[in-house]
Amino acid sequence: MFGIIRPCRHRLSEAMRTEWMAHLCGLCLALRGDHGQFARAATNYDGLVISVLVEAQSPADEGANSWRRTAGPCPLRGMRTASVAKGEGARLAASVSLVLASAKMRDHVADGDGVLARRPVAAAARRVAAKWDRAGARTGADLGFDTAVLVDAVERQAGIEALAGPGTSLLTVTEPTETATAAAFGYTAVLAGRPDNKEPLEEAGRLFGRLAHLLDAVEDMAEDAETGAWNPVAATGTDLAEVRRLCDDAVHGVRLALREVDFASKSQSRLAHVLLAHELERAVDRAFGTAGCGHAGHAGPAGHAGPAALQDGAPQGAFGPPPVMPPDQMPPGQMPPGAPPEPPRRGRQRGLIAGCAVWATLFCTCQVCCRDPYFDPWDGQQREGWCHKCDCSDCDCSGCGDCCNCCECCGECDCGCDCGC
Repeated sequence: MFGIIRPCRHRLSEAMRTEWMAHLCGLCLALRGDHGQFARAATNYDGLVISVLVEAQSPADEGANSWRRTAGPCPLRGMRTASVAKGEGARLAASVSLVLASAKMRDHVADGDGVLARRPVAAAARRVAAKWDRAGARTGADLGFDTAVLVDAVERQAGIEALAGPGTSLLTVTEPTETATAAAFGYTAVLAGRPDNKEPLEEAGRLFGRLAHLLDAVEDMAEDAETGAWNPVAATGTDLAEVRRLCDDAVHGVRLALREVDFASKSQSRLAHVLLAHELERAVDRAFGTAGCGHAGHAGPAGHAGPAALQDGAPQGAFGPPPVMPPDQMPPGQMPPGAPPEPPRRGRQRGLIAGCAVWATLFCTCQVCCRDPYFDPWDGQQREGWCHKCDCSDCDCSGCGDCCNCCECCGECDCGCDCGC
């Protein structure tokens, strides 16, 4: 799994989490259905944005059933069925994910990362990458999408990096990634039958690609310095404050581009709005180790700072006191004062033998340790993985309490939170 959009489960309402998982599972199953079990390794968090965008733009009269199907039991879901995304959106996401995963694999081979420094392993990885390129091209062709622009961007990247040095603009290095993601985002408008959305979505995709490239570089700086791997920030000698500025500008640009997109309805666009208007900002904060955004007027490292200030002993956001979440949008386990306790949710009950069998599967696939949350094999309730029993102190578990800080797009925010603008 890789990608810059990794929303904390505490920040999403139950409906949003269900929709998020539907697209993630839909992407994984589309990869398996078109290209076999091994292709599921290309499943990534950013690729599902393609599926989300296609669905958000599709005519509402097609009905939710046309975009969902019931998938069979899966070890990653505690051997339970689930409603997952299907159709052209999931297949386009699979095509793009395969091509971009092959690019990531080639990049690791070129850098000699880990076991890929060994020639036999590197040769096998190159063959897999080439196979994924061809597979992605086949699926793209079925949908009318020419993946040649993605492959061309991948091939140009190595040459651009070879010529880059101190003084080279970072935007020169990120251009191939920007071109590839712009093409993928733009084609979602074609699939959904909304050609007027293509231009703003291409702009959003271009800036998304810039962010993905820069944040990956920032997160890998320490490791690349130790291993001697090529890193665009270090190679160009760009100051981290300038990198942060580019990232913040890209986040702002994505928000502005989304305002020009004609989605099918507000309810259908909620997840796209959350992922691209809010979670991108959090991805920047995570990469730079800050708790707030980097816009002016907020304090933090390198001249950036968090959005909250203390006034009269209470936290104040950029637009006044933090808003109160509606009861139906409160994260699980949190309810407003005086509210009645939420009744327990229980899934299908299993007997002793069936539950033990599923538990053994969960344990052997490391889900009991590493998946957060996983589903109890007997009563179906969500449980915390053994390695994730923490207080989630690195994320804002209050919902969207500060989602309007520095966010002009929230005037008509319909992402499931009360932005209080």
